[in-house]
Parts: sequence; C-alpha cells; structure tokens
Amino acid sequence: MSQGKITYEHFNAEVFDSLDISDETKGAREVIAWAYETYGDSIIYSCSFGAEGMILIDLIYSVKKDAEIVFLDTDLHFQETYDLIDRVKARYPELNIKLKKPDLTLEEQSEQYNPALWKNDPNQCCYIRKIKPLEEVLSGATAWVSGLRREQSPSRQNTNFINKDERFQSVKVCPLIHWTWDDVWDYIKKHDLHYNELHDFNYPSIGCIPCTAAVSSSGDSREGRWNNSSKTECGLHTTRP
Repeated sequence: MSQGKITYEHFNAEVFDSLDISDETKGAREVIAWAYETYGDSIIYSCSFGAEGMILIDLIYSVKKDAEIVFLDTDLHFQETYDLIDRVKARYPELNIKLKKPDLTLEEQSEQYNPALWKNDPNQCCYIRKIKPLEEVLSGATAWVSGLRREQSPSRQNTNFINKDERFQSVKVCPLIHWTWDDVWDYIKKHDLHYNELHDFNYPSIGCIPCTAAVSSSGDSREGRWNNSSKTECGLHTTRP
C-alpha cells in the first residue's frame, strides 16, 4: 500500500453530531449521500454480504447506482454467500461488484504455511486472505464504507459515522452505527431485501466456513465466529497493523 498518498482533507468526525436520527434509516441515508458526494469515485464499500450489507447496498444504490462494491473472496465462504451475491447482482444490475481474491491460493497457502492455517494461526490467515487484499483495494481510495454498528460488540461501541482509519490510511464511513439488530431485520422485511439464507439457521454473523458456526439462538451476536478462540475480529476494524 502506498504510504503518504491518502489525505484526510474532508475528515471531520463531528460533521454529523447534530444529525436527526429519528427517521427510518437513523441518519444512514444522509450519511451515505454525503459520503458519495464528498468522495465520488474515491470511496469503496467493502461488503461481506451480511444482513447489514443488504441495507447498505440498497441505500447506496439509491444514491449512486454504479458504486464500487468489493467482496473479499477468501475462497472459504459458504455457497449460500456466493448465491446471494448473484441475486444481488441481478437486483442491482448497475452496481460495480468485484470479488477480490488473495495473492495466495488455498493450495499455495497450505504449502507455504500449513493445511489449516485458520485453525493454527487464524490471525495470519485473516491477514493473508482479508486484510492484505483490502489494503490493495484501498490503496487507490480515499474512503471506504463499513456496516459496523455500535451494538455489535464492546470494541465497536465508540464507532462514529466518520472515522479516521489509521489501519488503512483512509476515512471509514459507518452509516449504521445507531441501528439495532431488530432495526436491521425490520428494514430487510419491509423492503423485501435479499439476505443470506444461513441467517434463518442461527448464523447471525457469517464469514469463512472454518471460522463460522451457528449459535444456540438467533440474535445479534459475534458468538458464532472463531469458536473456542479468544479471537473476535478478523483485523479489518482494529488499529494494529
């Protein structure tokens, strides 16, 4: 990633402090409109195609139909996730949806490290298959959109609409910070949005197959990610390089 080329010319964490969040989108639509007006073609949505992603895609499409959306394709995702991407492409045909793969294939990673790196060193696996690819994607962008919500976990409670992202030397826009899990599903049902079928089988958070499990009851939880491990984040939203 080229260092020193990204500036924070438009960064202002307080720009939406007085925003009225009583509307249906709790300010998300206004934040998205501002972000695409401010950054134009230099903003990218890195989408995991989770429940929050379906809402952001719907809102972004209403603002910029040819917006660039990147899916970090680790080659370890559920088939249901790939099927959802196909359905989204059909519903929003003008979106520029790209699947970004890591430099190493699974076979190359197995040979260079070990056959189950996600189990033996999940941080390294996430770096190779998610963080490094996003670094490459954002090397030419000033800002990126994320579906983080404050309710999701303690590490996300202080997320703002606009965040200085030192990890990727960019500005991170998080339109859904005030949304609850119920808000997410109310919007999906009201607007008849597509979503990953695994959500119907108690998978609240869906990532790679080896690191995702169903939980005991449906709800907003990171419990099903990296079971039997202290790991709670892939690294995309932490400050540690």
